[in-house]
Amino acid sequence: MSPQKILYLSQSDVASVDVTMKEIIDALEIAFREHGNARTEMPPKPGVHTRPDAFIHAMPAYIPALHSVGMKWVSGYPENYKRDLPYITGLMILNDEETGIPLAVMDCTWITAMRTGAATALAAKYLARLESESVGILGCGVQGRTNLEALKVLFPLKRVVAYDTLPDVLDRYADEVQSRIGVPVVKAKQPRQAVDGLDLIVTAGPILRKPHATIKAGWIKPGAFASLVDFDSYWDGAAMREASKFCTDDIPQFEHYREIGYFQDVPPIYASLGELVAGKKRGRENAQEKTIACNLGLALDDMATAPIVYQRAVERKIGTWLAL
Repeated sequence: MSPQKILYLSQSDVASVDVTMKEIIDALEIAFREHGNARTEMPPKPGVHTRPDAFIHAMPAYIPALHSVGMKWVSGYPENYKRDLPYITGLMILNDEETGIPLAVMDCTWITAMRTGAATALAAKYLARLESESVGILGCGVQGRTNLEALKVLFPLKRVVAYDTLPDVLDRYADEVQSRIGVPVVKAKQPRQAVDGLDLIVTAGPILRKPHATIKAGWIKPGAFASLVDFDSYWDGAAMREASKFCTDDIPQFEHYREIGYFQDVPPIYASLGELVAGKKRGRENAQEKTIACNLGLALDDMATAPIVYQRAVERKIGTWLAL
């Protein structure tokens, strides 16, 4: 029997394989169409919690249509910035569909960042006005960057209004976005400036069990779409209830989170993202609807992205082979 080997991909390896945001959005669309048609396997993610508002989660999934199966072991620690450490860290294992043998172990930081932005863009494809030109970003960390990058793939963005509680973080974000993405950035002094009159809104602060509920009813204009990357942390319940369609990426996992203390003041769920992509529920139906997607971040996203990274790394001889 020949010795089994796995491919180890570091964070820099994963980032260097040159998978594009469009490729990830396209892969997620396949995955969510399968999910909407009940052709995936993905149990609610179990986790442990060593600090307030921190988590370490196990996230397994199987997508037969993409021949992808594996698990992500990921942590999110909102106080890490004080130690100059990233909020999100972890590892991903990709397995062989036929034998179950691990094929690769890879850093999940880049994948998590990119696939989360891609999920926002995919939800916006079905829930936002296709001519949307302006976006408000509240929370100018990694997700504030990748969500904007993903929205730029599908929408003709011409203006960004960004807000962060830390002025130096906001300054760096504005400089980077204008140079990398080429869209002018207005630096908001107050959160409402990053919501009022804008077509698309992304809240990307830390995930909190008890929301600070900064965004109030009456702030969102008719026809706007919002992506709640930070769960409902930024949102007052009355503001969310203004939406005619409140959607999430997975209803069983949403209910699981509600049972353990999150989402205590949210509107009824209209549809899952899979139902929208599979055509089982209608997305946006008129130009005046206010729509919200509260994507939880699923193993499905990771398992749609990981095989592309793995195949590209093998083709380009990136990474380190290790004995299993």
